[in-house]
Amino acid sequence: MTSQALGAEALSDVAPSSTEFLAAVAARHLVGKQRVFAGVGLPTLAVDLARRTTNPDVELVYESGICGAQPEGLAEGIADSVLVSGAAAVLGMPALFGYVLQRGHVDVGFLGAAQVDRWGSLNTSLIGNWDTPTARLPGAGGAAEIMPNAGECVVVLRRHDPGALPAELDFCTSPSPVRAHAEDPRMVPPGHGVSTVITPMAVLRRPDKLGELVVSEVHPGLTVDDVRGATGWDIPVADDVRETGRPTVEEVRLLREEIDTVRLYLR
Repeated sequence: MTSQALGAEALSDVAPSSTEFLAAVAARHLVGKQRVFAGVGLPTLAVDLARRTTNPDVELVYESGICGAQPEGLAEGIADSVLVSGAAAVLGMPALFGYVLQRGHVDVGFLGAAQVDRWGSLNTSLIGNWDTPTARLPGAGGAAEIMPNAGECVVVLRRHDPGALPAELDFCTSPSPVRAHAEDPRMVPPGHGVSTVITPMAVLRRPDKLGELVVSEVHPGLTVDDVRGATGWDIPVADDVRETGRPTVEEVRLLREEIDTVRLYLR
């Protein structure tokens, strides 16, 4: 949704840390995108909102093999039956990852993470050290394949602090193209890797495929210094940094009254 369009509608005053705010900002990143590899949680809300507002023709792909999903209700998981009814196809894992993802047919991968570093590498494996971690996490899932093969990846974090955005990951589950290139200069994955990280404080972007994240937008009520102080490294700031546009009243209404009426993901 453009700034001009946002300005024509009443804006909501929901907190920047709220699920509604994060989902609305994420949905705007799907404008003009054709095929999205979506996960559950915040990505579910974002893609559903995008289908109802900014991009009604977006095609949804899920890790369970569902392509061209047209869910009539809120999916509680990647294999929820509501995703199958009306879908264009249901594929096996080899076909999904080999023919759809690795052949470059996915424009955007929505990924979650416990930690993101300056280069856009992700940790979804563990917190702490390998032998005695303080927490064990779900692991890679399909993220290690989505990272190098999707046109770009968008990550939505519910936290913005040095623990979620550390100088060094506790474990690298899904390496960015930068990390792959550093291991072998001949190895440059086809995808951009993480292009955007949306947090409760800011929107961070990585415009250069082999570059690092920069502060691109700062949420209302916060400053660049607030964002930099809550980040685990000395993060650069874009020359044209601006304030993140607030969700509209209608976007919030859709999320609460039509998309997630049972508050499965909204909190």
